[in-house]
Amino acid sequence: MTERYLAHHVTGLKPSGIRKFFDIVATMKDVISLGIGEPDFVTPAPIIQAGIRSMQDGETHYTSNAGLLELRQAIAEHIQKRYGVVYDPKGEVIVTVGVSEALYLVMTALLNQGEEVIIPTPCFVSYQAEVILAGGVAVEVPTYVEDEFQVRPEKLEAAITPRTKAILLGYPNNPTGAVYTRQVLQEIARIAEKHDLVVISDELYDQLVYGVEHVCFASLPGMRERTVLLGGFSKNYAMTGWRAGYALGPEGIIKGLVRIHQYTLMCAPTMSQKAALEALRSGDKYVEEMRQEYDRRRQLIVSGLNRLGLPTFAPGGAFYAFPNITATGMDDETFAQKLLEEERVAVVPGSAFGAGGEGYVRCSYATSYEKLEEALRRIENFMRRHG
Repeated sequence: MTERYLAHHVTGLKPSGIRKFFDIVATMKDVISLGIGEPDFVTPAPIIQAGIRSMQDGETHYTSNAGLLELRQAIAEHIQKRYGVVYDPKGEVIVTVGVSEALYLVMTALLNQGEEVIIPTPCFVSYQAEVILAGGVAVEVPTYVEDEFQVRPEKLEAAITPRTKAILLGYPNNPTGAVYTRQVLQEIARIAEKHDLVVISDELYDQLVYGVEHVCFASLPGMRERTVLLGGFSKNYAMTGWRAGYALGPEGIIKGLVRIHQYTLMCAPTMSQKAALEALRSGDKYVEEMRQEYDRRRQLIVSGLNRLGLPTFAPGGAFYAFPNITATGMDDETFAQKLLEEERVAVVPGSAFGAGGEGYVRCSYATSYEKLEEALRRIENFMRRHG
């Protein structure tokens, strides 16, 4: 009964397809979860120690709304060093409570009621919801395996209307592992400039790529002034629970993000900001160690799924495999449900990630090599019955 008090745009949100399966897994024993999009590595020790040290030193108070200046300077230096894009840490960088908050802030700051955001899908489950919660309209443009899950520029341009305000990109992609090529990104840049659109580029997994180049969208000619670059520490540095992220962009846009941020969260946790600062100072070698291990697991799971008759796109980044399960004759929801019930392996239906995800499931390889081997053995048993 009390739901009648909720706003319509809240009651209209569909539940997360990921959360549904997590809730089921929590009630079962002996489950190997390939569902969670979280590193299984513990945050590197120097980063943990920096967070502890900040508390021991009494740094338990608010910081500037935009975040510690020292951290903003380090973020700006990090982006300049990696991608050659220069940002002013005093006005063009904000530290957020994870990239999730950064996404909320940018949507709330940019969108007027009814304005549209074009989202290539499959994509992270929060994208459409954040647009809707900000009063906007999410316009999905499906991508397909034959295009390596990269949006066709002509399809993207065909989705533009007089109400279109922005394009939201997420790459390396969750759930497909696709990494946009420079050529495709240049075409998207051309379209954004032609139609005077903002590009919101979520590049959270930028350092987790395997033999391919990650191209920062803001580094493309003319794109810095119309791009809001989102990034963070959760995936690259195994810091999901620390909730530390950031957004960079033109000062006029970042001012809007800070304005909303100061009235909702005040600032990111001080100890998390100190830990993030240490991640930028000393974390590179740990990122590389984790990246190499993810690559080893990537090769295992992709070859294993292909061998079992589940055609799997070779992911260029992140830590997800996205096999096609249509050979079983099941839809992705049924496949995930039966695999969990019969073999105790948890995966996420591809349809949870938007248009284009139907007929696929997401398998996270952010779990140990040994567990992946056992999961493949269980999936093989399942395929003998259903393949």
